[in-house]
Amino acid sequence: MAELLRTDRLLVRNWSVADAEAALKIYSEGNVIRWLHEFDCIPNAAAMQTVLQGWTTEQTEMTPGTGRWALVLLQGGTLIGGISLLPMPVPEADVEIGYQLAPEYWGRGYITEAARALAHWAFQHSLVELFALVARDNARAAATARRIGMEWVGESDKYHRKRLEVFRLRPDDLARARQK
Repeated sequence: MAELLRTDRLLVRNWSVADAEAALKIYSEGNVIRWLHEFDCIPNAAAMQTVLQGWTTEQTEMTPGTGRWALVLLQGGTLIGGISLLPMPVPEADVEIGYQLAPEYWGRGYITEAARALAHWAFQHSLVELFALVARDNARAAATARRIGMEWVGESDKYHRKRLEVFRLRPDDLARARQK
């Protein structure tokens, strides 16, 4: 499996169909999927394998600087979540950073660590800004966006079927957040 980057505690790497069982535990968890845009519950490992195969195929067709990756603990190799940089459904070619984490790993700073590293990588690959779309009542995701260095820029319903809070990150914002 191709490694994208490492942080102090995490490995960000490509998904594999071999991740199906571990990924199913994350992507069938109600407290995770309730916040995902346009994502249905995955009923079993075979369905998760199909999703992962789709993500793997999609990865080869994506523009540089975008994709979906697995988050794995360096110590022990446990798959704990996913992170993505995906084109948003608008003609402006905006890119959304998305993150999912198994609930037993919440509150440990893993997403902040991974998202900062991935944003830094994205800016090195010619992206000039990233967005996060957060449901109004998802306080944890909004707090994470702010910890990454993202700035709240308003609310919009132009991206999905519901009104979402919009956060933006630019290279200077990331640099300021890393200094904190």
